[in-house]
Amino acid sequence: MATMTPSTPSTQDRGYRAPEVAKIVGISYRQLDYWARTGLVVPSIRNAGGSGTQREYSFQDVVVLKAIKSLLDAGVSLQRTRKAIGTLRDHLRQPPHGVTLMSDGNKVYACESPTEVMDLLQRGQGVFAIAIDKVWTDVEGSVRRTARAARAGGS
Repeated sequence: MATMTPSTPSTQDRGYRAPEVAKIVGISYRQLDYWARTGLVVPSIRNAGGSGTQREYSFQDVVVLKAIKSLLDAGVSLQRTRKAIGTLRDHLRQPPHGVTLMSDGNKVYACESPTEVMDLLQRGQGVFAIAIDKVWTDVEGSVRRTARAARAGGS
């Protein structure tokens, strides 16, 4: 196992060149180039500046690209994926740790907590979720507290 030293940056601190990114994400170099040229994901470290220059992507860029690839693989159109990723960027001011993307192939949702789901195709309109296992646990707790209170009160 390699140890981290100042001369060996972590996977999140270093830049990734386009051929490596294409391989990691599972897309062609040509597809990656198209997504960069059309603004779907512009490399945040260094964009191409003409012939002979290389794009350099951050770790977060690679994560976003992999999420895009996953949405496309799930049957979400590129147009809807583009809109969903744009909305997600607008709502997230920090790296998307703990965010789960969900889709039925038509709509795309972002779940940031067990109780919050955001419809990314409706400009981030919030929708709600009811986690039945949490409701079950809450009801069990309420029943126990009510039973204890009734025994203590003699009713």
